[in-house]
Amino acid sequence: MKVTTLICCSLLVFFGLCAAVFALTGFDFLLFVTAGNAIAYRAILSLAGVSALWLLFWLIAFRPTKFLS
Repeated sequence: MKVTTLICCSLLVFFGLCAAVFALTGFDFLLFVTAGNAIAYRAILSLAGVSALWLLFWLIAFRPTKFLS
C-alpha cells in the first residue's frame, strides 16, 4: 500500500514537471518520449488519472492529515 502511494506520488510529480515544461517552453516532453504515438501518449496520460484517483482514495480512507490540527 505504501509503495503504491509513493509510486503514484512520483508519477504525479513527474507529470506536473512535464506540464510545467510544456507551459513554459512549448516543448511537450511526453509527446517526445512516446515518439509522437498518440495511443502511447494517451495511455501515459491515463496513468495520471489513475494516480490521482488512488491518492484521493488514500487521503479519504486513511486521513493522514487528521492529527495536523
